Amino acid sequence: MELFQVIEDGEGIEGAILRALPARPGQESRVSERHPALLVVSPRAAEQGMPLPRQCRMALVPGALTVPLRAASAVSYGASPRDSLTISSREGNILWAALQRELVTVDGRVVERQEFPLNLAPGEGELSALATAGDLPLMAAAFRQAIEAGRKAYLSGLGRVLTRGASASDPLTGFLHD
Repeated sequence: MELFQVIEDGEGIEGAILRALPARPGQESRVSERHPALLVVSPRAAEQGMPLPRQCRMALVPGALTVPLRAASAVSYGASPRDSLTISSREGNILWAALQRELVTVDGRVVERQEFPLNLAPGEGELSALATAGDLPLMAAAFRQAIEAGRKAYLSGLGRVLTRGASASDPLTGFLHD
């Protein structure tokens, strides 16, 4: 796992990321203070213009970030349709996030466009939740599973197609008799 750095103003993003990462023996810290592979900038840190590292390999930044940043690639998050990671909808404490374009994670995996649910903790802001979910090393494992499930669905082929109307289905209808 590559090292990462979170620039935040007490939003709890780094703690959430560290809690979600699986523990690995012999790897006490994954946080980097200099030249991280992944830099995550929180919404409040961007608003306040907090100092950023001089460079990083990949950056996850709010779409409204105006500070110049040297990164090999950047992924923006926010409410704008131009952002790579946006909010699709919200149902109670479930936030639906949408990845608007394909991207490559720090470890080289391709992540395809898709939507996924996020559980909002009490008092957690929507953009902070996106920043936490957008931590690409975390997303890689979840997206790998989603991509594998999508590939299996694709390989299973189309179901029965009706020329007119629709028909409710269940696992025991249709395919046993076709």
